[in-house]
Amino acid sequence: MSDRPRLTTTAGAPLSSNQNAKTVGPRGPVLLEDYQLIEKLAHQNRERVPERVVHAKGWGAYGTLTVTEDVTRYSRAKVFSEVGKKTEMLARFSTVAGEQGAADAERDVRGFSLKFYTEEGNWDVVGNNTPVFFVGDPYKFPDFIHTQKRHPRTNLRSATAMWDFWSLCPESLHQVTILMSDRGIPVDPSRMNGYGSHTFSLWNAAGERFWVKFHFKTRQGHKTFTNEEAEKVIAKSRESYQEALYGMIEAGEFPKWDFFIQVMPEMEAEEFEQKTGWSAFDLTKVWPHGMYPLIKVGEFELNRNPDNYFTEIEQSAFNPSNVVPGIGFSPDKMLQGRLFSYPDAHRYRIGVHYESLEVNKPRCPVAHYNRDGSMPFGLKTNPDAYYEPNSFGGPVEDPSVEEPPHRYSGQVGRYEFRGEADHYSQPRALFKLFDDAHKQRLFKTLAGAMQGVPEFIVERQLAHFDKVDAAYGAGVRKALAEQGRDDAQASLTTSHSAEAAE
Repeated sequence: MSDRPRLTTTAGAPLSSNQNAKTVGPRGPVLLEDYQLIEKLAHQNRERVPERVVHAKGWGAYGTLTVTEDVTRYSRAKVFSEVGKKTEMLARFSTVAGEQGAADAERDVRGFSLKFYTEEGNWDVVGNNTPVFFVGDPYKFPDFIHTQKRHPRTNLRSATAMWDFWSLCPESLHQVTILMSDRGIPVDPSRMNGYGSHTFSLWNAAGERFWVKFHFKTRQGHKTFTNEEAEKVIAKSRESYQEALYGMIEAGEFPKWDFFIQVMPEMEAEEFEQKTGWSAFDLTKVWPHGMYPLIKVGEFELNRNPDNYFTEIEQSAFNPSNVVPGIGFSPDKMLQGRLFSYPDAHRYRIGVHYESLEVNKPRCPVAHYNRDGSMPFGLKTNPDAYYEPNSFGGPVEDPSVEEPPHRYSGQVGRYEFRGEADHYSQPRALFKLFDDAHKQRLFKTLAGAMQGVPEFIVERQLAHFDKVDAAYGAGVRKALAEQGRDDAQASLTTSHSAEAAE
């Protein structure tokens, strides 16, 4: 036993026993002076932090980004500074709607978040496994997420709420079609692509800006479950993604992704909108690859599992606001909203100093004037330089990393998002890519997801499918008829009613 570390209290004092509570006699009451027992029980009560409101269930690992192509003409970011450069990284994959206890193999969008520990600070790409999203304005994001969570009265997930929202927001059609297609349930995290989804920007050493989309293409090949296959997996394990990702890395079978960008010169955004009819900053749309082809940047592999899931994955904090010199934002409305909401969620969940946690800590020197607050661990500051400007050697700004201003701008106002674009042509193009068997599975999945939904909401959604393609609407109608919608069930399982639409 002498070669093992000595058990101590959290304050470092050695403990004589960790087996039996201190009592008055062998059967007497437990004494309050048994402070280590109190500490142990009190700590257990506090072992959980609030789960994420969105992306609660996740799986992650560490890895390495390797740059294989020269993209310095687009960005001055040091992470891209030379071919062959390697950067340590962390990835976290997740479901969007499910709680922490949800099954991994449920039909849902998957989060695809990457943290690169660069020499000029952390760069985070906080995306999904889809290139688009359900809504394009941050005002609608909390409403959308409410539809994915539990009904206030029944405490059950509500198909009515989901389809009511989607049928009233035609911009969601593109994402809904992806979600309900064969792409909706990847078999594990290694079998799906990742996307930054938003439009971001790159800027080079000459101060030139480019709008950019980030793509991460799986090298493992796409593999997905049908609903029936997923149900069999869930019946055996609710942790199938965790098992797969952890297992393949432990076995030395490191999953890999190729990293690409689409690049648009800054002043082409207006021309793009005139050509296509939608904004380059619309999160519900993709940029056609024929107009903006994929440009290879590099590759990354995941090659190390965390030692402690809670401290390294549950407490990992990814922020789209974490950019480095050479990478910037765009007028994408949803991105602008997320620049606040993501870091604020982390401040709520794990504290104002969440970026001092080891998993979130930059690997480069950090110097700032944020002080005090809960748990300011690891902060080493000059006690005389606690404000700025000061005369006592405190950190100062570096004008050389000033980002060039956006030249693409307009009048300030509340512009209606739904009036911006055609919401049917891109889902139509996607629908036409599916072969007949895929379309039949799509129809069946959609019809199943609409069971119990009031008729007026179903009809409103079917009208959108008709506008995408007559065969789309007809196929879902036929599947609904074959599955036999139970309208009586709708009145029992939800508090929504047709009167609510009047």
